[in-house]
Amino acid sequence: MQLVLLGAPGAGKGTQGELLEKEFSLPRIASGDLIRQAVKQGTRLGEQARAYVAQGELVPDELVTELVKERLAAPDTEAGFILDGFPRTLTQAQSLAEYLAAQNRGAVTALFLALDEEVLLHRLTGRRFCPRCGTSFHLTGRPPKREGICDACGGQLEQRPDDTETVIRNRLRVYRQETEPVLDFYADKGLLQRVDGSGDPEAIFSRIQAVLGEKRL
Repeated sequence: MQLVLLGAPGAGKGTQGELLEKEFSLPRIASGDLIRQAVKQGTRLGEQARAYVAQGELVPDELVTELVKERLAAPDTEAGFILDGFPRTLTQAQSLAEYLAAQNRGAVTALFLALDEEVLLHRLTGRRFCPRCGTSFHLTGRPPKREGICDACGGQLEQRPDDTETVIRNRLRVYRQETEPVLDFYADKGLLQRVDGSGDPEAIFSRIQAVLGEKRL
């Protein structure tokens, strides 16, 4: 089983990726983690990525793709994998398809967590964190017992600068520009499965399992 998780920021890709990893015993490969690990370890690709990360810029498609291909060459991906955060552009999607075809590994199943933009906005703007101990909360999903106060250490909760409405709307705009061609790419090949991303994580995961069950029939 070769899965690609697609969805806007706040759609729940990370949570569903972890559930899929546990359910199917497949490695979850997050492109952001690969970049950070490569930079920390000082690998050849990591050193190339370091300058972009240090300047807060997106790592180029070619470099991210090389990191992912390097990870996919590991033995633990032979039975399958779960890609989280990749591909995010049409170029990345095309490169992934070419690589898998060259390795005779077949196509992926692309799971798109579809969610209304206003719901995404609510999810992301409601996030709070404690700068003292790092504990995370959500104003409606996981509220603190006392408003604005961390349950764990009593610290004052804060909102991250990139969780404001203005920043999030811009992130969603950029996401649509980058990722809609990716959705079209997989849809044209009959590889895209749309999953309702609303509700609690367990309900979403049940929908994913139903889709994957149908694919295996």
